[in-house]
Amino acid sequence: MLARVEFEGEDRVQRAHAQGRGVLFVTGHFGFWEIQAMVHALRLPPMAVLARVLDNRALNDLLEAIRTRTGNTVIYRQGTLRRVMRTLQAGQGVGILIDQHILSRDAIDVDFFDRPAATTTVVAALALRTGAPVIPLFALPIGHGRYRMIYEHPVDLPSGEGIDAVRELTQRCSAVLESYVRRHPELWLWMHRRWR
Repeated sequence: MLARVEFEGEDRVQRAHAQGRGVLFVTGHFGFWEIQAMVHALRLPPMAVLARVLDNRALNDLLEAIRTRTGNTVIYRQGTLRRVMRTLQAGQGVGILIDQHILSRDAIDVDFFDRPAATTTVVAALALRTGAPVIPLFALPIGHGRYRMIYEHPVDLPSGEGIDAVRELTQRCSAVLESYVRRHPELWLWMHRRWR
């Protein structure tokens, strides 16, 4: 599997892990998002991935087996925050998809393609609370069955506090994802209504 993968920016992940605060990896339903965590764990420390339980239990079990095959773990929504905090405190990585429309009180509107989009505040709240670096991660096809794992530069954490800092960091993360979708719109899989 690794023979088909090119890595770009893995030194950024190594430096982020060296800080000892864990790492928050952000991405969306873009490119090979399911494969990227698996391949990541073949070269770098495994991560926990946040997920919701699928309605089809057999499919959920199959997907969990695939997601954990290379040493990753899955954190489901029940008790999420405590488990994520423990994972970060242990210096490990957590992968979070940020392109879902969020209905809960944990959502904040940020611009996504020049329209307000209700977006999770979990990444920003965790990063601001723990100091964990936030690294956007993408797996892009490059032809002939090969793909590139791209670890972007860590997203700068705002200097402020409170809701303004949460909004600013959430906006910065969304802007990175938007830049990839703009370059490769055919790789963004979004069947739900992102904007409501």
